[in-house]
Amino acid sequence: MHTDAPVTVLGLGLMGGALAGAFLRAGHPTTVWNRTTAKADDLVARGATLAGSPAAAIAAAPLVVVCVSDYDAAADALDGPLDGRVVVNLTSGTPSRARALAEEVARRGGGYLDGGVMAVPEAVGTAEAVLAYSGPRSLYEAHASTLGSLGTGLHFGEDPGLSATHEMATLVLMWGMLNGFLNGAAILGATGVSASAYLPIAQTAIGMGGRLVAGVRDAGRRRHLPGRRRHRRHPPGGDGARGRGERVARRQRRGAEAGQGIGRASGDRRSRRQRVRGAGGAVPQAMSREAAAGITHLTALGEGQAPVPPFGVMHQPPLWEGGAHAETL
Repeated sequence: MHTDAPVTVLGLGLMGGALAGAFLRAGHPTTVWNRTTAKADDLVARGATLAGSPAAAIAAAPLVVVCVSDYDAAADALDGPLDGRVVVNLTSGTPSRARALAEEVARRGGGYLDGGVMAVPEAVGTAEAVLAYSGPRSLYEAHASTLGSLGTGLHFGEDPGLSATHEMATLVLMWGMLNGFLNGAAILGATGVSASAYLPIAQTAIGMGGRLVAGVRDAGRRRHLPGRRRHRRHPPGGDGARGRGERVARRQRRGAEAGQGIGRASGDRRSRRQRVRGAGGAVPQAMSREAAAGITHLTALGEGQAPVPPFGVMHQPPLWEGGAHAETL
């Protein structure tokens, strides 16, 4: 790992501060900026440089990591020339906003990777933290060593909107687990069982859920999913083999046309396998860990205060407001 590579972090909320701290621990010269400068005090004490403006922070390093409240705030922080800079935006949002910001950064001379942090802030900087990236693979590979300071990186494709799409899908998984915990706690609460007493069993069940998802992936590879018909084997060179080859070729052409890079001609078969493994293994496991941490926090908030709300009371995050989940991906 190139520990001398400088990096800038814009936004020092819970997650942004964790990102900057991980870069510092890995030995990267780190410049930070935040609207509320007091949030930088601890990082400055640990060796970070506080910039007086976003422009000064951007000028300090070729790699600029952004983690702010939304894409409007990200666009405001990135206002100005970006010549020679690579922006890695780890702000949650929608695929269309990611693509629009990528175009704007390119117009101002910069490169753009979109991303999502699939971990709680405490896990950032460890192998348990999974970070999803999308955008030009050449940019990702050029800075993979530095970004590796944050956790396990997965590159999902050239389309800048793909990381936001994956984040939306995994948020459905995480919020489903959290809502399930609330429902289970409400059922047990009716019999006098506290949420804290339920917590160890719920955490075990969530961990099993991650392993079950990985098992479904493996079963699908073996074509052993329930109700799935096993294909009759044909001798090499027969009509059946030729038919399967044609079907594979059609799937590869469709994937290549969709920009997913799975065709043989694209030279990206290896990255496709990595994406499949990541989506089937690392991402669900990361969401299981995050959901387990979430229910621990919910229990701490609710124990001794208000009763645990029933299923459905917990609102989805702002990402889903206004039908963002229904947009054309």
